[in-house]
Amino acid sequence: MLTAFIRVFRTPDLRKKVLFTIFILAVFRLGQQLPTPGVSQSALTACANLSKSSGVFQLINLFSGDSITRLAVFALGIMPYIIATTIIQLLATVIPRLETLRQEGQTGQAKMTQYSRYLTIGLAILQSTGIIALARSGELLGTTCPKPLIPNPSIFTISTMVVIMTAGTAVIMWLGELVTDRGIGNGMSVMIFTQIIAVVPSQLLDVYRDKGGATFTIVMIMAVALVAFIALMEQAQRRIPIQYAKRMVGRRMYGGTSTYIPLKINQAGVMPVIFASSLLYIPQLVAQLFGTKVDGTLTDTGWSGWVNTNLVFGDKPAYAISYFVLLIFFTYFYVSITFNPTEVADNMKRSGGFIPGIRPGGPTAGYLSHVLSRLTAAGSLYLACIALIPLVAVGLLDANQQFPLGGTSILIMVGVGLDTVKQLESQLQQRNYEGFLR
Repeated sequence: MLTAFIRVFRTPDLRKKVLFTIFILAVFRLGQQLPTPGVSQSALTACANLSKSSGVFQLINLFSGDSITRLAVFALGIMPYIIATTIIQLLATVIPRLETLRQEGQTGQAKMTQYSRYLTIGLAILQSTGIIALARSGELLGTTCPKPLIPNPSIFTISTMVVIMTAGTAVIMWLGELVTDRGIGNGMSVMIFTQIIAVVPSQLLDVYRDKGGATFTIVMIMAVALVAFIALMEQAQRRIPIQYAKRMVGRRMYGGTSTYIPLKINQAGVMPVIFASSLLYIPQLVAQLFGTKVDGTLTDTGWSGWVNTNLVFGDKPAYAISYFVLLIFFTYFYVSITFNPTEVADNMKRSGGFIPGIRPGGPTAGYLSHVLSRLTAAGSLYLACIALIPLVAVGLLDANQQFPLGGTSILIMVGVGLDTVKQLESQLQQRNYEGFLR
């Protein structure tokens, strides 16, 4: 692999792409360190030392590269864009206009991307307003801060913070598209990867300091085992054989070849984890904003008290069960909107392809749907088990809520890493190199 990396930097166009990607990621990390005007950094530091934030909040903060707790310019990360893109994809299944655009190829896709950008700005305004409201009340980090995080909470200051955070999200969208067009890998995925990698060293150091060398060793062994298992599952796929009949077009014979449809076990990727964690964060956010409080702290009575007791910390049974059920649901839901067996069967029929032993058309669609349903069952259980590993570790090892190298973070890191390496490998093989994988 070292030889392959050397060949990457020896190839001029690949070297430019890699260096450009590194430069964009450096700009991205700089924006996650710059504080938003109007925030007291000394108060944030003092409050962070007292904070024992929930597992849900820490997962959201993980996707922002630990920049929410700093109220940075890029504090929102790319979550608004991911959610907006997914919402547009969901609406395309029920709104004929969007469905038509999706089928129009590159032109229609460009229009849907434009809609996603508009929705991203709207979501960024809502999310930044909620985060700033929590910061204003001193409850952003899950505890009552001794000092005000926003010393001068005037309308002008709050409005300026909302505008800057929203503009930061727009800049992140632009940076991600630059990486996709001129760099290596999918821009948004690479930026998520960077955010997670940025917080892992400090989390490992916290475990070593708080729990000692024995717990740290167990955590590292679990991390290595998880990486191997996730890499195996992410590569696993069911290959559906496809045979194309021979056709005479003019004086030339076409077809007669065989190929396959690769159906991955984890067809949905990490999107169900993002959806489930975002949905579980909503009750906590609503309780913090509108719940019954005494001296700035949520009481243990009423609906807000139940939410604060059961849906905040990951070691609670209600949280674990809700997370598990949501992951199963969103896995099936996301797969159903991203893979249409009927459309695939129709395309195969028009091109003269068929599955050996299965009649074209309706029977092929039914067969694909049956296989996909069984794969999704295994994939959803795999995702649920991986995502719940940090919760089990919290209970068994008495680790802190910000458990490092948990299932969700490793799932994203391994998935993005494999995709990026495959892109580099394909470009190396085009230049008659051996690539990374042998």
